[in-house]
Amino acid sequence: MKLDLTFLARNYLLSGLVAVSTGALAYALFTQYIGGLEPCILCKYQRIPYFSVILFAVLGLIFAESDQVGIARLIGYIFLVGAGLAFYHSGVEQHWWEAATSCGGTGSMPANFQDFQNLLSAKMPKRCDEIDWTLFGLSMTVYNMTASLGLAVISFIGASLIKRAG
Repeated sequence: MKLDLTFLARNYLLSGLVAVSTGALAYALFTQYIGGLEPCILCKYQRIPYFSVILFAVLGLIFAESDQVGIARLIGYIFLVGAGLAFYHSGVEQHWWEAATSCGGTGSMPANFQDFQNLLSAKMPKRCDEIDWTLFGLSMTVYNMTASLGLAVISFIGASLIKRAG
């Protein structure tokens, strides 16, 4: 039996990307709420592409059967944005550059004593340059970047296969 990649792309690409994106988000939430790893703001930003992929892929499955090529390409670009976010965050973790956002900072000085007391009692957001978890010396951010690049490639190849099938 011959494996027909065009058939797989046309029939399972979008649903597969929904499943993988849902799994990635589930893993992120699991590590946060069960594993106790507090995400920084850049970690939370890296979840947005996965939510976007789920949204567009589901809409593509429901409404846009005639333009699955366009949806697959859009999803590929979304994953490239996700890889870019992860690369940026990795650079912050490695101290290659400073974070543009207020990662762990308050952003402003207190104007009065009451604001100062509120600042002291408030929980400070997690710093973006702190690495809580590594595997083989690589942080979750690097694994996310690699996964996002791989999923972008899969999306673009799938779009090409669907287009070629007509």
